[in-house]
Amino acid sequence: MFQNFEVTSTPEKGPARLALLRQEIARAGLDGFLVPRADAHQGEYVAPCDARLAWLTGFTGSAGFCAALMDQAGVFVDGRYRTQVKSQVDPEHFTPVDWPETTLADWLKQALPDGGKVGFDPWLHTKGEMEKLAGCGVELVAVDNLVDRIWADRPPRPSGKIIEYPVEFAGETAEAKRKRIAADIKNAGAQAAVLTLPDSICWLLNIRGSDIERNPVVQAFAILHADGRVDLFTDPAKAEGLALEVQPWEAFEPALMALQGVVRVDPDTAPVAVSDILQGAGIEVQAKADPCILPKARKNSAEIAGTRAAHLRDGVAMVNFLAWLDRAAPKGGLSEIDVVTKLEGFRRDTGALRDISFETICGAGPNGAIIHYRVTQETNREIRKGELLLVDSGGQYLDGTTDITRTVAVGDVGNEEKTCYTRVLQGMIALSRVRFPKGLAGRDLDALARYPLWLAGQDYNHGTGHGVGTYLSVHEGPQRISKVSDVPLETGMILSNEPGYYREGAFGTRIENLIVVQPAPALKGADARDMMAFETLTYVPIDRRLIKVDMLSRGERDWLDAYHAKTLEMLSPLVKGETLDWLTRACAPL
Repeated sequence: MFQNFEVTSTPEKGPARLALLRQEIARAGLDGFLVPRADAHQGEYVAPCDARLAWLTGFTGSAGFCAALMDQAGVFVDGRYRTQVKSQVDPEHFTPVDWPETTLADWLKQALPDGGKVGFDPWLHTKGEMEKLAGCGVELVAVDNLVDRIWADRPPRPSGKIIEYPVEFAGETAEAKRKRIAADIKNAGAQAAVLTLPDSICWLLNIRGSDIERNPVVQAFAILHADGRVDLFTDPAKAEGLALEVQPWEAFEPALMALQGVVRVDPDTAPVAVSDILQGAGIEVQAKADPCILPKARKNSAEIAGTRAAHLRDGVAMVNFLAWLDRAAPKGGLSEIDVVTKLEGFRRDTGALRDISFETICGAGPNGAIIHYRVTQETNREIRKGELLLVDSGGQYLDGTTDITRTVAVGDVGNEEKTCYTRVLQGMIALSRVRFPKGLAGRDLDALARYPLWLAGQDYNHGTGHGVGTYLSVHEGPQRISKVSDVPLETGMILSNEPGYYREGAFGTRIENLIVVQPAPALKGADARDMMAFETLTYVPIDRRLIKVDMLSRGERDWLDAYHAKTLEMLSPLVKGETLDWLTRACAPL
């Protein structure tokens, strides 16, 4: 359960491993090889045995890839990791590339202007991914994984036990889900669908596992037939003691080849190897989204009720933590690791914590400007007066998954920090208050959270919100609040609301609540159209000491006062002593 604050890899490991990889590239008659962050299940988080990108380059972010050529190696990272990557890779051997502004196709055209052959592992890339490389001028060659050839001490596959997920939290039996999704497959003209996303499989079968750290999923493949039958492929030892039929990993490929008729495969999440195997066997592939993704995203009443309960429990842990932090931090001597350990302890004290939902982000001062910063023994920093402390954390509970960010003042902080914090708060409030016509997507709302920052010529290099599972992945698709998300927001979808602002080398600030899409309450005099709104799930005080009240409108002040009044009403019966005193002060009206 506890976070591991390991010492990061020494820089010389990257160049030595890159040299070995280049030997394998030459031996295979290639000019390069692609090393993605992804595993065969295309999850954001990977098991140690699949952490090839980190093993090769030292970069530990949750998104990115390396294009290793004989004379250069580009490490492609998005805006969340552009500060982090500089401190993790050896700049003499690996070149950070701003992605997606620079696409891999364009980079390959420049790096190999005369063409060439670049290898890739077909189990680690999707069909959609590979199609984007069409016309890049190089030949893409499917090969066995070259990194695995040189990774002598590669860890084994995870083998965590499968558990049954209680139907009172799932809100629907696995049998009912199978029949419902199978009917969709049949109506779309297919005889089966291949499932490769672990959270889709876990949701469909009402199971959970521990194969991926912080994510209670089972690594597996599945085939859902149009009659509702499911073939599950993983390590059979995981299911010992359960009434669950499991076939071994090696049975998956023969099972694909034995299918008949039309088979549905998601081109954006399934490995390209799946489509290649089916087409090689003469089976027609229907390129269509994973049939579980949208139903899983639309949380039912039981899932939402469980998530509310999880947030209330987690809110108690958070206010106990924040009250302690307010007492302890000004005295000095606290480090980032001390803070992370203490917060995890408060969550464990609830008696219901299964795990944290991701590695806690705790950045003091300039470390707060590293968007997905993870403290290590090497980077651990003392928390000093006059600084902002950004803490982004969450818990995995059987009834729900939480994710919350609070930025707090340690002593008196500067005017600029308060001004930026207030703009971030204004964006978070705007998204919390919005009513919007049914059918709009995350890209239609993203600007609301950025507008106060844009007015000041500022912005942040991450999405405003991601989907969240129910005792599943803390980052869940397909819904997002992002400039690039065209998925309509539907009732029951849970998302984060987390604008931020980061000044490299100085400070970072982010405020995050989880929200759920609901039909908007009727308004007198409104048009006769369906409107949607967000219900806030997270109730934990927002640091009032950092707010420049004169920047807030009357509506923003009223929202914040109402939010704090409800926070006090919900949490005050559940805390006592110094924590209750702190909560009462923290929730006072502006």
